[in-house]
Amino acid sequence: MVSRESLVPMERIERAIFVIRGQKVMLDADLAELYGVLTKVLNQAVKRNKERFPVDFMFQLTKEEKDEVVTNCDHLKRLKFSPTLPHAFTEHGAIMLATILNSPVAVQASIQVVRAFVRLRQMLASNADLARKLDTLERKYDAQFKVVFEAIRQLMTPPEPKRQQIGFIHKKRA
Repeated sequence: MVSRESLVPMERIERAIFVIRGQKVMLDADLAELYGVLTKVLNQAVKRNKERFPVDFMFQLTKEEKDEVVTNCDHLKRLKFSPTLPHAFTEHGAIMLATILNSPVAVQASIQVVRAFVRLRQMLASNADLARKLDTLERKYDAQFKVVFEAIRQLMTPPEPKRQQIGFIHKKRA
């Protein structure tokens, strides 16, 4: 049995979930690390069991998708020069991976992966529920509360990251 301390923190798993092609997925490199195998071994197991991975469980990234993910995620920089395009696994694909890898680490990690996907789904649902309730309240009360509702909506949207200008400022000598 694998101890809870040896498992990857939930936050690490949540950061490894991306939205690609409108689906929440994890890449083969991240899943291999979680399941305690090499990415090559994971992909070989998938090839041997192709019938278990329909397109709604797994798909291969395009070159453009790979470049975007590598650019946006520091922990995936090692994939930058890899000639192989990564595979993306949906929640069901990640669970199926655990069944074909069939190791204690894979089983425990798959439980954490499922919990991370469920937690993400719950957060999205509660945000949508809050938006619906806010719409109902907004219709119910008159225009004097419009400012309050607008402020709440602004708080619900995540702030855009501040970008600092890169470069040097050349000062003219007097």
